[in-house]
Amino acid sequence: MAKITLSKLRHSYMPNPSKPSDYALKEIDLEWSDGGAYALLGPSGCGKSTLLNIISGLLTPSDGQILFDGNDVTNLPPDQRNIAQVFQFPVIYDTMTVFDNLAFPLRNRGVAEDKVSARVTEIAQMLEVTDLLTTRAAGLSPDNKQKISMGRGLVRDDVNVVMFDEPLTVIDPHLKWKLRSKLRELHQKVRATMIYVTHDQTEALTFADQVVVMQDGEIVQIGTPVELFERPAHTFVGHFIGSPGMNVLPAEVRDGDAFFQGHNVALEGAVADGGDLTQIGVRPEFVTLSDAGLPATVRKVSDVGRHNVVDAMVGDTLVKAVMEGEAPTQGSAIHLQFQQDQTRLYRDGWLATTRAAS
Repeated sequence: MAKITLSKLRHSYMPNPSKPSDYALKEIDLEWSDGGAYALLGPSGCGKSTLLNIISGLLTPSDGQILFDGNDVTNLPPDQRNIAQVFQFPVIYDTMTVFDNLAFPLRNRGVAEDKVSARVTEIAQMLEVTDLLTTRAAGLSPDNKQKISMGRGLVRDDVNVVMFDEPLTVIDPHLKWKLRSKLRELHQKVRATMIYVTHDQTEALTFADQVVVMQDGEIVQIGTPVELFERPAHTFVGHFIGSPGMNVLPAEVRDGDAFFQGHNVALEGAVADGGDLTQIGVRPEFVTLSDAGLPATVRKVSDVGRHNVVDAMVGDTLVKAVMEGEAPTQGSAIHLQFQQDQTRLYRDGWLATTRAAS
């Protein structure tokens, strides 16, 4: 396995890019440790697949370097990077048995047949497909086909990195959770460096130790699932991660205090200077109904099973609150309270408050 370093990486599909907007990938500096589980998360068009293709060697970047364990592989073709890749659609040979599909990457490299048999048996046990080894791949269900595709990526123990490009897109929703759990379990067993590309926050947060959130060709935050949820570094992260996403509210700053709809809102800490657009960010989980606070009117209440999501209007601005127990009725007058240590100011999208000293 390998430590992967991306240094001053940029890429444009234009022949002569001249401004930042010409680049599909803005400058990226990133390091992934050997044996880690990572996810690239973002909406369609944010650059995550471009970045994956650059790492795999399918694209050569306009600028910058890709290093595997300190060795420059920027201009090496895919077959010289020693990688495995699992795609959206299962890449398997329908006319072969499951055993032969799993064995193919090893046999293609001249591995002795006794070692092939041992490794295929080991991976089949991990994937829970031992009883399918003699079955032709054409007869498999879609989820088992994707399992075999994953197994082909994992069967070699000499790869630098295993990359997954939206591998659960074609899987039925009720089977996705099984494969997500299985993939996490496989990583813990084989300890390969794995990079998982997805637009699905649940897949990314379930699989990865560290998640790289991308928007418009830039990395806006790198962190653990807990860090991304509890302290978004950018309003995009707060909005994109979470269901419902973070409330992003228009704010005015006067003498170091933040105001929303004319009401002073207590923040987690001091406000940093600079920037033009100021907004308050607070997750619905940290908005509560109280006897005092921001006056609001209930517009809608959605029962989502474990809790209720209350849509309330503070002036002309929508604020969402997550609450358990009895919910207020539509049209009722309420007051909202923001949990101070989870309420932050953002300037031009970026976090602009510091934590208060404990």
